[in-house]
Amino acid sequence: MLHRRAAIEIHGTVQGVGFRPFVYRLARDLDLAGWVRNDADGVFIEVEGPVVRVERFLDRLTSELPTVAAIDELDVDWSEPRGAVGFEILHSEASGEPTAVILPDLATCVECMVDVDDPTDRRFRYPFTNCTNCGPRFSIIRALPYDRPNTTMASFAMCDACRAEYGDPLDRRFHAQPTACPECGPRLAWRDREGAPATVGDDALTRAVATVAGGGVVAIKGIGGFQLVVDATDTEAVERLRERKHRPTKPFAVMVGDTGRADAIARVTEDEGRTLRSPQAPIVLLPRRDEGVLSPSVAPDNPLVGVMLPTTPLHHLLVREVGVPIVVTSGNLTDEPICVDEHEAMSRLAEIADGYLIHDRPIERHVDDSVARTIDGAIRTVRRARGYAPLPIALSESIPPIVAVGAHLKNTVAVSVGRNVFVSQHIGDLETLEAEAAFQRVVADLMRMYRVRPEIVAHDLHPGYRSTTHALSEAMFGSATRVPVQHHHAHLASCLVDNGHPGPALGVTWDGSGHGTDGTVWGGEFLLGDASRFERVAHLLEFRLPGGDAAIREPRRSAASVLSVAGVPLETSQPGLESFSPGELDVLGRMLASGLNAPVTTSAGRLFDAVAAILGLSARSTFEGEAAMALEHAADEASDPYRMPIEEIDGRRVLDWRPMIRAILGDRSTGVSVGVIAGRFHATLAQAIVDVAVSVDHPVVALTGGCFQNRLLTEATAEKLRRAGFEVLVHRRVPPNDGGISVGQVAVAAASIRTPSVTQ
Repeated sequence: MLHRRAAIEIHGTVQGVGFRPFVYRLARDLDLAGWVRNDADGVFIEVEGPVVRVERFLDRLTSELPTVAAIDELDVDWSEPRGAVGFEILHSEASGEPTAVILPDLATCVECMVDVDDPTDRRFRYPFTNCTNCGPRFSIIRALPYDRPNTTMASFAMCDACRAEYGDPLDRRFHAQPTACPECGPRLAWRDREGAPATVGDDALTRAVATVAGGGVVAIKGIGGFQLVVDATDTEAVERLRERKHRPTKPFAVMVGDTGRADAIARVTEDEGRTLRSPQAPIVLLPRRDEGVLSPSVAPDNPLVGVMLPTTPLHHLLVREVGVPIVVTSGNLTDEPICVDEHEAMSRLAEIADGYLIHDRPIERHVDDSVARTIDGAIRTVRRARGYAPLPIALSESIPPIVAVGAHLKNTVAVSVGRNVFVSQHIGDLETLEAEAAFQRVVADLMRMYRVRPEIVAHDLHPGYRSTTHALSEAMFGSATRVPVQHHHAHLASCLVDNGHPGPALGVTWDGSGHGTDGTVWGGEFLLGDASRFERVAHLLEFRLPGGDAAIREPRRSAASVLSVAGVPLETSQPGLESFSPGELDVLGRMLASGLNAPVTTSAGRLFDAVAAILGLSARSTFEGEAAMALEHAADEASDPYRMPIEEIDGRRVLDWRPMIRAILGDRSTGVSVGVIAGRFHATLAQAIVDVAVSVDHPVVALTGGCFQNRLLTEATAEKLRRAGFEVLVHRRVPPNDGGISVGQVAVAAASIRTPSVTQ
């Protein structure tokens, strides 16, 4: 019988997922000899024996993977056997370039919860139970390869029982780096509102449960940082949290014990249920039921509720013992990053929390909860963090090392290593010194982890973005080549990468704002191109933003501008302008006429704001996107469009929304319902996109930018485009909002090496 030896090199999600014991068991089952080991680049296997069994090994290697493992590349080199005896798991090596995929933090698996719930098990009620299929990864790793000495668990010496499991390839806790038990692992503690120690262990959990049940606010040290928890059925408690956190209206997420309880407060589809139960366990935005179980203050005037299942045994125990749905939100003040250290938490959250449920396992880096939503028949990522980051997005070919610093809002950063673009967790809006410091830490963290010395640093065109300022800093990036990337071009490239499409495509890039190549504020763009180049073939009719950034916070300002352009007198009797005084309107009128502190924009996001204000839905916003959300939620889905003609201005197609605005005012004056008008507005935008696509006549259309978080707009547009014969690209793993900008910046910067960018 012919014997051969196969040297196998594997890249992908193959570390920290039980891959080596899987290989060990597979080789033993087929009576093959050899070894398997991790290193900084992936997993390496040498296996030898009868050719038919080695080939069977290769087949099963890809068809019987552990649940959360994924193989991106597998190379096999055949040679003569060496006479090896037995199969073993070798120690990891730290040599080579660190390109191995770091696994995200994963929600507790069913098997571990069986242990936690078993009174005879030594991990009964232990809040830090995990195995190779679940538990902390990204939030605790300090260096590659992913081994316990390179994690924040290094200081916890394993007891004999845990060490026996850790060393047994047939045990599901074999080389589970965070594995622990009550004898040797992290422990809970309770601190009172002043931060004074009170109790430890299970008693600490009991105190937290009692505080939540009594209407208090508890700060809990979760898997990727602190979270603030209150009873989601107690309006006084929820309002207290809102007041203390300075978050007056932005929706809170709710945690429940299982999908059955999720279905009691929201309508859950089969796909959404699977997503809730998945190892990634994101917050999923769901239609809220009307039975009144949740306090209306959880998501004021919002038909959706963000629902999540427990992500750790601690969360399982907490929500189970509180006995009702609980609000679980980031442990921070608005616009600040979440706290990861208990001393930081007891300082920054001192005016919010009534007590602190902490533990002694250090968190290496903050990781927020991810957010997903069903749009256009699939689960789409809205915020990419725990469960997904820092999993890479694969490119079609290897590129030089690039660091992309993202945008100003919903910031993420990305680094490229070979074909992989490793995308950071959600950092957030760079509006505070704390957020800016978090951004700097994440950039340094990714560069250190993957030993990236960038040849190129990609950044936004906007000179005022804090991310741009840091990109230009020699202290951070030395002499690397800087590549500025137009904001909406990055959106287009991000959507192409996310879909594995080379382009070109007609990118409908609609969002709040982005610095245009002509110095104006873009935001309602049609860009025809790919990562290497684009042509601005159409856009929304321009208008001004009186007060600049103040117009973002006050949709009524955009309403004044839009009405003025539409030829409507600026009077306090006009819809959308009722909250202004005559003197304020006079000042706004002069700003619009002179252009003083009133930049020109084509922003689709601000057009949404203007219409929301005209319909009386939002004169002022307390969080980004609030007015647009209100408009989406108010809309009736089946509506006829208004007229929005395409005009030819300076050789470019311009969508003239003025007839639509005048028709909206006419409908309001005759008593047409807000729902019908809002529905017609969405239908108008969808039809206008199709009209431009037909005019441009390119077969592929990409829908990208923050406006395409809007389910109604995205689905109506995609349906109309497909009926008209177009291929439609919609974001999947990468958010359509500015959280996806860093991915697009990498793609554009890489393309700039091969082809100089051509923009118009």
